[in-house]
Amino acid sequence: MDQVKIGRFIAERRKEANLTQMQLAEKLNITNRAVSKWETGKAMPDTSLMLDLCNILKISVNDLLSGEVVSMENYNKQLEQNLLEMVKQKEDADKRLLSLEIFILVLVTVILLALIFVASFVPMADWLRILLIVIGVIPFAIGISYAIRIEQMAGYYECAKCGHRYVPTYSSVLWAAHINRTRHMRCPKCNEKSWQKKVLSKE
Repeated sequence: MDQVKIGRFIAERRKEANLTQMQLAEKLNITNRAVSKWETGKAMPDTSLMLDLCNILKISVNDLLSGEVVSMENYNKQLEQNLLEMVKQKEDADKRLLSLEIFILVLVTVILLALIFVASFVPMADWLRILLIVIGVIPFAIGISYAIRIEQMAGYYECAKCGHRYVPTYSSVLWAAHINRTRHMRCPKCNEKSWQKKVLSKE
């Protein structure tokens, strides 16, 4: 999707509706700065706002994502293209999130090990050793929790029994036995437990 083209289209439709950026923002309960970012192609409207925005501008979501009013003969083709593009953008975002997960895990592990090393080998009072280890454990625990949240939300898990791909709950990911990003969980579709691999696409 061409964000700049979509932004120009939003601006054109807003002007045709005789609305200022401020007026459009007020109708959507957002700031006029957000509308400005859309119209300059710096950001896309949040999916939760798209239907309301389209109703105000008297266009379809397909028109919005295409950056133009789509003719009926090209409607299905353009809709399919837009859906594929959205799927690709989600997969790319999930890849970035999973890379961030690795970075967080490495960072908090290095911090914890460094503080344990200092507490173990540098002469100091016992209370200070304990304090250093606690200081290392706190970001480690927060980092692990955040990394698990990323792993739960980014992409899908594929059931080894029935092939169903789904997003599990946070608690099922947290407590599941795992080897790397493969976790032993119960599938919500077939209700069987299996070692389920992390995949990026729904199909």
